[in-house]
Amino acid sequence: MFSYRRTPELPTRDQALTGRAEPLFGLPEKHTVLGNPLAGPYPEGLEVADFGLGCFWGAERKFWQTPGVWTTLAGYQGGFTENPTYEEVCSGRTGHTEVVRVVFDPQVVSYAALLKLFWESHDPTQGFRQGNDVGTQYRSALYTHSPAQQATAESSRTAYQQVLASSGYGEITTAVMPAADRPFWPAEAYHQQYLDRNINGYCGIGGTGVACPIGIAAAE
Repeated sequence: MFSYRRTPELPTRDQALTGRAEPLFGLPEKHTVLGNPLAGPYPEGLEVADFGLGCFWGAERKFWQTPGVWTTLAGYQGGFTENPTYEEVCSGRTGHTEVVRVVFDPQVVSYAALLKLFWESHDPTQGFRQGNDVGTQYRSALYTHSPAQQATAESSRTAYQQVLASSGYGEITTAVMPAADRPFWPAEAYHQQYLDRNINGYCGIGGTGVACPIGIAAAE
C-alpha cells in the first residue's frame, strides 16, 4: 500500500486556529549554553533578528555557537494563531514557521554575517520543507526588526540568488518581512537549547554547499 501526502498549504487568517490570550507554558530563565536570560528586555546596544530555516533545534545551535550572539530562543512566527503550541503548529493550521530569535552584539557580529550563516545553513529553494522535514512550519523566512535589517536581508537574498542560480539551484522561496507584522511566540521549554540537553538529538539542518557572499549586493 502506498501513502499519499498532500502538498502543504498555508491557512488563511479565517482558517487558522484561534489560539489563546495567555501562553500555556513558561520559559526557562537562562540560556543553558550562554547563561544569559531568554526573555527581554535585553541590554542596551544589542539587536534582535528572527530566522526561519527548518527545524529550530539544529538552527538554534548554529546561532548560539556564533561569537557575538548573546542569547537565542526557539519559537513560532509568521502565522495567525496566538500563543500556539508545538502540536498546533505541526498541524499546519496556525500558519507559523519554526524560527530562532537571535539577540546579538552588532559590535562583534554583524547582521550581514548572521545572514551568511542563515543562507549557508539550509536550502532556501525548497518551499514548505527542509530535507526530510515537510510542512509549512519548515519554510524559510526572515523577520526583520528595522528598515536597515529589511534592506540588508533583501539585498543578501538577491546576491545569494545569483550564486545559487549559477550553481544550478532554483528560485529562493524565503519570505522577508518586518517582525512587527508577524508576532513571535516562544516555543515550549523543552525546545529551548534542545541539542545542548540532547547531544545526539535530531538535527535536520543542512546547506547547499554554496557560499554566500557578504556585501556583493550592496557593492553592486
